[in-house]
Amino acid sequence: MLILVEHPLCAVDLTVVRDQGSDHTAFRAAMQRIGLHVCLQATRHLPVEPVAVETPLEQTTGYRLYHRIVAVPILRAGLLFLDPMLQVVPTAYVGFIGLRRQEDTLQVEHYYWRMPPLDERTAVVVLDPMLATGGSATAALLQLMQAGAQEITIACAIAAPEGVERIATMFPAVRIVAAALDRQLNAHGFIVPGLGDAGDRAFGTE
Repeated sequence: MLILVEHPLCAVDLTVVRDQGSDHTAFRAAMQRIGLHVCLQATRHLPVEPVAVETPLEQTTGYRLYHRIVAVPILRAGLLFLDPMLQVVPTAYVGFIGLRRQEDTLQVEHYYWRMPPLDERTAVVVLDPMLATGGSATAALLQLMQAGAQEITIACAIAAPEGVERIATMFPAVRIVAAALDRQLNAHGFIVPGLGDAGDRAFGTE
């Protein structure tokens, strides 16, 4: 269920975020543009239902989304994709999951959860720009499914094969939409060639 975005403008912005010479302003702006491409693709499969609409000339058939959309950024890097997601789906609800990875053990620590109601009419788009080991995504998916989510898509900028395989094995119904599938993880669990730590580079932290 891996879907890769193929668009020349997205490829250009991926070059910007990979470049270690890009400052946090350029990095953040490029990531948000990548987010538009990814979030559009992440919602492409959603079903619609017909509705009657009156144009200035006559009645015709329009459409509305069948699902209620919930965007769920994984703090903090997921915030980079929140504005693009709300541009794509302005009516989306927003939930937040706080997870951080211990750099020495790569274990995931939970520290925040705030979520709208989730049910079978909800479509969740998890915003997680870097799908590396899949540990944070796995923790988020388990929490979301326990809360009632059934239709889930992960939207990321860059994915590693190890993370994709982990999600595909544990959650075969979950879609992964990425702008790029990189080569592998290094010994420290970072994606290579990758782009470094997305949160630090976007927000100017260390």
